[in-house]
Amino acid sequence: MLFPTIAFAVFFLVAFTANWVLRPTYRVWLWVMTALSFFFYGYSDPRFVGLLAASILVSWLFGEAVWRSLDEDGQRTPTSVNLVRASVVGNLAFLGSFKYFDFFTTGFADATDALGLHVSPPVLEIALPIGISFFTFHAISYVVDIGRGDIDPLHLDEMALYMSFFPHLVAGPIVRASEFAPQMRRRPDPRHVESGEAFRLIAFGLFKKVVVSSYLATALVDPVFGSPAAHGPFDLLVGVYAYAIQIYADFSGYTDIAIGCALLLGIRFPQNFDSPYRALSLQDFWRRWHMTLSRWLRDYLYIPLGGSRDGVRRTYRNLALTMVIGGLWHGAAITFLVWGAIHGGALVASRVVRERWHERHATPVLPAAVTPVLQWLLTFHIVCLAWIFFRAESLGNAFDVLGGIVGVVGAGDATLLTPLLLVVIALSLASQFVPPTAVQGAQARFTALGPAIQVGALAGALTVIDVLGPDGVAPFIYFRF
Repeated sequence: MLFPTIAFAVFFLVAFTANWVLRPTYRVWLWVMTALSFFFYGYSDPRFVGLLAASILVSWLFGEAVWRSLDEDGQRTPTSVNLVRASVVGNLAFLGSFKYFDFFTTGFADATDALGLHVSPPVLEIALPIGISFFTFHAISYVVDIGRGDIDPLHLDEMALYMSFFPHLVAGPIVRASEFAPQMRRRPDPRHVESGEAFRLIAFGLFKKVVVSSYLATALVDPVFGSPAAHGPFDLLVGVYAYAIQIYADFSGYTDIAIGCALLLGIRFPQNFDSPYRALSLQDFWRRWHMTLSRWLRDYLYIPLGGSRDGVRRTYRNLALTMVIGGLWHGAAITFLVWGAIHGGALVASRVVRERWHERHATPVLPAAVTPVLQWLLTFHIVCLAWIFFRAESLGNAFDVLGGIVGVVGAGDATLLTPLLLVVIALSLASQFVPPTAVQGAQARFTALGPAIQVGALAGALTVIDVLGPDGVAPFIYFRF
């Protein structure tokens, strides 16, 4: 684990030096940070650097064309609307050609086989560029926001840094140009950088990813999903709970690191997670989980589809369709579609039940202390049910896990559960209920210690994480999306 940590630390030290120590002019700073970000992106696979550059250039050109086609009051015109549509279609075609070509051609072949036509389309097995879903969503939001008159176009060098900025490039969070551009141009004073908050985020993010997520994956999740028939119902059930914690620790851990690194460079990203497993409804869950994606889907998909403007039935349709498309965004597999369909269907069902319940029961039926507990249990287990399909390699694998849990299919007697494993899962869930005021108070006390002690604390935390972490570091789960 130590080598990649040191390699990234050296890279970040170069970026930090270029940002604060050299203090270049604004335009020089833009190009230096962009060059470092491109180096970061191309370090593992330089083949896709040109694709990132092309996406930046084309999106910038579309943004310029859309802006110039607005009327004198900055309002939409038929030309601007058509240009925005062309940009969205082009970006989705770009994303789809890399991410979904083989998925759809294989599905087409299966459909024709069922009809007895036996058509064999080409299967190209195109390599998937890291982070393509994230920087494509950045490109779409940029052009759409210009078309709506929400932002003015960026200069090309500003656009290049906005889309390639290394902390959010490969796995988010999804940052709007309206959030990023003003901070670029403001160039904060290095004496006022939120170092205490940044160090805490980086340390806790690494701990969640390297220690908690990696431990749960190797100790339980991977064996259970890899061979469901070898494990008993309780192992399988706890394995599902463990995966819920693993994916949260992995993705929120990366987000914490990204936000912390950006803070040290003077850029504040939007919050991406807010204790999602304390949610009392699925709607509340999606306000807390991958918050920047939830807002993106709301603003650029759900609302353009019609949102809740055209009656109850279309509202339900738009809600379900948004979640299914959100599932497909995560990957070219039927399991992701099922994951999205479960969330979409459950969101619609919860609205229907809530509306009818309020019609029939004017006053609460259950005691006030019982209702939130039941709401939490139901919400958490619907989320975990969906996670089974998200994690499974195939529908068959997912149904094997489900069948083993309920005892429909035969299960083995191998057990992987240990007291330490159960304690890690229990403490991870309990951490979701820590009051925000407690976190803010601890943050304030840590910040008051001063930079020297903060750096020492971070170094100590990194040493502990290195000791507790496994040999090597598994890739972040969301890198493949």
